[in-house]
Amino acid sequence: MQEVLETVDFVAPNERVVFRTCVRERDCVVFQMGSADAERALAVAKLVENDVAGIDVNMGCPKEYSTKAGMGAALLSDPDKIECILSTLVKGICKPVTCKIRILPSLEDTISLVKRIEKTGVAAIAVHGRKKEERPQHPVHCEVIKAISEAVSVPVIANGGSHDFIKEYTDIEAFQQATGASSVMIARAAMWNPSIFRRKGLCPLKEVMQEYIKYAVRYDNHYTNTKYCLCQMLREQLESTEGKKLHAAQSTQEICEVFEMGSFYEETTAILEAKASLKAKTQDKDEQMEDTDVIKMTVRFDKREYPPQITPKMYLLEWCRKVKHPQPVYETVQRPLDKLFCSVVTVAEQKYRSTLWDKSKKLAEQTAAIVCLRTLGLPEGKLNEGENHLINKRKRENQEFLNNKEHEDDLLVEASHKRVHFTEGASDSSSSEVPR
Repeated sequence: MQEVLETVDFVAPNERVVFRTCVRERDCVVFQMGSADAERALAVAKLVENDVAGIDVNMGCPKEYSTKAGMGAALLSDPDKIECILSTLVKGICKPVTCKIRILPSLEDTISLVKRIEKTGVAAIAVHGRKKEERPQHPVHCEVIKAISEAVSVPVIANGGSHDFIKEYTDIEAFQQATGASSVMIARAAMWNPSIFRRKGLCPLKEVMQEYIKYAVRYDNHYTNTKYCLCQMLREQLESTEGKKLHAAQSTQEICEVFEMGSFYEETTAILEAKASLKAKTQDKDEQMEDTDVIKMTVRFDKREYPPQITPKMYLLEWCRKVKHPQPVYETVQRPLDKLFCSVVTVAEQKYRSTLWDKSKKLAEQTAAIVCLRTLGLPEGKLNEGENHLINKRKRENQEFLNNKEHEDDLLVEASHKRVHFTEGASDSSSSEVPR
């Protein structure tokens, strides 16, 4: 739970937020995944099922990043794997499971696949009315979707009508009627203008974009994703002054400034930072009561203050070896509310840490090492400390390596000369024994 944003975050080991949702959308958001492995698909579905309305498997994406891993449209040629993945999900989770496919080269094969999918127990099947080699400029095959709708009892969701059919809300019903489907899935038309779902008609694009930006700022969406979505909305206007400024933007703040929302960005981020600070102080007070045996200091590691490849951790390890202490042990934790890190280092049974939290595990460990070194009155390797014995040690080691290398090269050359002389001598000796 991300307490500041009031969201539920699913975070990868590299600290990247893979999926962010909230209580408000729990009963309507469907989590779509790409997978070529039933057990892995189930593991992911179990992670998210309590925070979503359903699980969908994308079996129609024709992009190489998906198909080269055996996912997306690559699954269309492996019905056994499709059946295995969907059956495993249906039996393994309590939320509805759906899938999205593309049509096959023949209608007969397509209907055969869809009937096989229906038997797995899925709640619905979305059908993109194009073959995997076809692209948006190719006409969508409404008649195939209609034949599928008539062949199965499970709800069919028609997809692929953005280019040919859907320009405003009333077109959604026209596409549904043309395909005979239970409902309609919209992708590109919804990206171009999300107000496509508004019964009263489309909202002005600038108004829609500004509303989208507000959500992006409030929920700390990564600026690259925000920028991509806004570019999709601008489309043919990307060459305008506004479009060029958006293309050049390198942060959420710069994006806001393009759309005259700089003050909104500053106000919203100030509120979020104040909220995070308050929660952090509360948590720090609780932690201070718990870790009274830890020596603390308010410090932070700045690599610009140290020579290249020299760090406080290296100095602390070197000192421990010198005085025959066990090597330092680092215990690092991540704070859920803001994803910051704190590390505690144990040296000679005493613990040390900074009161400040860092953006990464590596920075937090360096900071903990600094606290230990300063408490013990030891050098930490900073540029302003004068002569750096670790640098001198490395220079000596490098020089010794070079000297040894030169010595080895000399021995190789000498051995090579000896082999040449020996060969020449052997050749002369042999030739003298050959009868003439």
